[in-house]
Amino acid sequence: MADLVLKDVEKAYGEVKVLKDINLDIKTGELIVFVGPSGCGKSTLLRMIAGLEKISGGEFSIDGVRMNDVPPAQRGIAMVFQSYALYPHMTVRENMSFALRIAKKSQAEIDKAVDKAAKILQLTPYLDRLPKALSGGQRQRVAIGRSIVRDPKVYLFDEPLSNLDAALRVATRIEIAQLKEAMPQSTMVYVTHDQVEAMTLASRIVVLAGGGIAQVGSPLELYERPQNEFVAQFIGSPSMNLMAGEITGTGAKTTVRLANGGMAVSAVPTNAADKGLPVNIGVRPEDLVEAAGKSPAEAIFTGEVEITEALGEVTLLYFRRQGEAAQVVAKLPGIRPELRRRTVSLGADPKKVHLFANGTSLLYR
Repeated sequence: MADLVLKDVEKAYGEVKVLKDINLDIKTGELIVFVGPSGCGKSTLLRMIAGLEKISGGEFSIDGVRMNDVPPAQRGIAMVFQSYALYPHMTVRENMSFALRIAKKSQAEIDKAVDKAAKILQLTPYLDRLPKALSGGQRQRVAIGRSIVRDPKVYLFDEPLSNLDAALRVATRIEIAQLKEAMPQSTMVYVTHDQVEAMTLASRIVVLAGGGIAQVGSPLELYERPQNEFVAQFIGSPSMNLMAGEITGTGAKTTVRLANGGMAVSAVPTNAADKGLPVNIGVRPEDLVEAAGKSPAEAIFTGEVEITEALGEVTLLYFRRQGEAAQVVAKLPGIRPELRRRTVSLGADPKKVHLFANGTSLLYR
């Protein structure tokens, strides 16, 4: 329905720049998710697209038409907020049809649009109920339905699930995924702090940090090939382990020795000039395995397990290596409480070992 282009977009409050150098192309039919830590500007960027915040610099266009100074009501955009903001005295049907009635649409048009949206969102049995008779998930679906009936060019979602409990959040997330399947040509931009929502819903994820874009890519691309340490640790739960080390051998399979003992062999190609280069070795907790029967030198590291967390299908092991500020976390299959206070050696597939120099992945030099 709409292509969105942001070129060199900036946002400043007085002398303080909160967003800068935002360059992003969003294609028709994509579901783009903005993620990042609190205060990174993801909701601000969404509100700039909606026209609720003024763009301080750069250019924003929809289908090639510059939108910087176009009022929100004329942008062809519908927005779903964190708060449902339903009219408590109106039925579901009246809430969903309100914008169309204000626009003086005919009753036949209104009924057709509301019935279609209600069918998509499985709200047909609830059309005559008041919001107080609905669950939190149903109320959020009504808020989404209110947007659908307007048939906008772009849908914007500002943390729509954050007010729901865990079970409702999962159910509503699935419903949003089904909604996207039912509307394949709809362009959607979604803001969340929940990386599970981002990984399961997104066509592409935009990771924001430090007032700019840290990386843009598909969920699996960000998970498997993070461009920098921030993205490596932000995507994935528990976050990627980073351990200080030094390149001791170069070539197609690089040998890296940890600062406090242990060795890792990485599939990242390096050259002779990299020998002696200080690096951070990154390994995801789920990629670590017990190095049973191997010497400590063949394992990535050896340490004593301080805490175990049995989660049913997996057990999290927390290590603290001597001289390291951060803990190392391993996610092993099964229930392994017997490993607490034991010394365990862990290794990983070399293809799953990441190397970062000066905060940047050596894959992207």
